[in-house]
Amino acid sequence: MPGPAADLARRLARDAEAVCRHYLSNGRRQGRYWVVGDVENTPGRSLYVRLHGSDGGKGAAGKWTDAATGEHGDLLDLIARNCRLTEVPDVLDEARRFLNQPRPAPAPPLPQTPAGSPDSARRLFAMGRPIRGTLAEVYLRSRGIGDLGDLPALRFHPRCFHRATGNSPCETWPALLAAVTDLDGTITGVHRTWLARDGAGKATLATPRRAMGHLLGNGVRFGDAADVLVAGEGIETVLSIRCALPHMPMIAALSANQLAAVILSPTIRRLYVAQDDDAAGRRAAQTLRGRAEEVGVATAVLSPTKNDFNVDLRFLGPIGFAASLRRQLMPEDTTRFAAGRS
Repeated sequence: MPGPAADLARRLARDAEAVCRHYLSNGRRQGRYWVVGDVENTPGRSLYVRLHGSDGGKGAAGKWTDAATGEHGDLLDLIARNCRLTEVPDVLDEARRFLNQPRPAPAPPLPQTPAGSPDSARRLFAMGRPIRGTLAEVYLRSRGIGDLGDLPALRFHPRCFHRATGNSPCETWPALLAAVTDLDGTITGVHRTWLARDGAGKATLATPRRAMGHLLGNGVRFGDAADVLVAGEGIETVLSIRCALPHMPMIAALSANQLAAVILSPTIRRLYVAQDDDAAGRRAAQTLRGRAEEVGVATAVLSPTKNDFNVDLRFLGPIGFAASLRRQLMPEDTTRFAAGRS
């Protein structure tokens, strides 16, 4: 981006949150990102704008991605789409108009290490212990998920803090912790599932599941992916499939929007998308498959026979569930990953 456009993009990026509050007023701040439905300011959680970062390159402030459509760009691109401007001079004029108008008082500064930062997530995960023999194992077994062997991505915390709102008192509940990692294996976030005191279900909280840290593009990984990967939304969805296909590498992206934006290793040659049976799940699967196929990855969809993979696991049992999944695998993976399971 040469000349005046590059300068305007940098100036906008330095005040990215103000740009978002003006053009994407139906969104909200979530950690280092502004989250909204799309570039037209529809309420939702598909579009992420990075609020802080470097002046350029990977991780730059002002960069945005719409996980539902695959669109991405900088704040000039966002303004153009938001205002439906098609001519570059008009976009630059609108950016100058915004930069020259008075600003509202800035929000209070964030603490040096925000509560939802990757550093905080790493510290929390380090406080956990392996799940074997804990309430986390009790909980997973109550969902039909057992005998998975060593799962280093999961840990148990006996007294994990939960605060309903920013001003609410803290409570402590047992929790299943799941490490969110990038392609290098670095922990970028943690997902928490707060559990009932006896582990028989989730805690009686309005939001018994929450994630913190840098989530977009990353996920909870089970097994080391080389050339084949299963990608799904929820942790329990992916663990249910892993009960039937225990040797196949998998990733849980934690939501439909984040499934669409999963960053794939360049070594992946075949991708299976575990598609949830709802509109958001179908859109996410279509977007991820499209992105993968653009770089030469063969893709297929895994679908449950009921409305949920965990329901399939509990209704059909591991062997019956494996038989259902085996019929959906590509021939080269049937023997490799599903032999002896049906």
